[in-house]
This record gives sequence, C-alpha cells and structure tokens, in this order.
Amino acid sequence: MKPIVGAFNAWICTVVSCFAIVILSVIGSLFASDHHMMMGLEDDPQDGRAVAASIFIAVAVYAGFLVFCGFQAWLHVRASRRGAISL
Repeated sequence: MKPIVGAFNAWICTVVSCFAIVILSVIGSLFASDHHMMMGLEDDPQDGRAVAASIFIAVAVYAGFLVFCGFQAWLHVRASRRGAISL
C-alpha cells in the first residue's frame, strides 16, 4: 500500500492530533464536572455536559486523524526501510 500524504504532513498531523486529544480531553472533563473555572461567570454556558459532549466529539474526530495520519507515517517508515525512492 502506498501513502496518500507526504511524510512531513503525516508526522505533523500525528503530533497535532496527540496534543489536541490531550488538551480537549482536559477541557471536556472540566466542563463535564461543572468546574468553577469553566462555569463560574454569567456569560459562560449553563449546561456544561452539553458542551463537554461536543468537545468529546471533537476528540473523536482528532482520534480518527491520529489513526489515519499515524498509519500514513508508518507506511512512510516502512517504505524507507525497504530502500524505496522517496520523492
């Protein structure tokens, strides 16, 4: 199987997805627990669980990116070990 995206793009997407999953998971868990830092002001949302649900959907999307881009990066590593010419 040949990679669809370039090696640099695959690695950057993998790293960004890892950071996004960690950061959004923390923010989502703060909203899910109605933490005072996220829910304290009058302009903040009233339903923290609904906000947390949408944030966790974004985490699932980033997890999909992580799997896809990680697989693409693995294909590049596998191709470079066999001595294939990379363009």
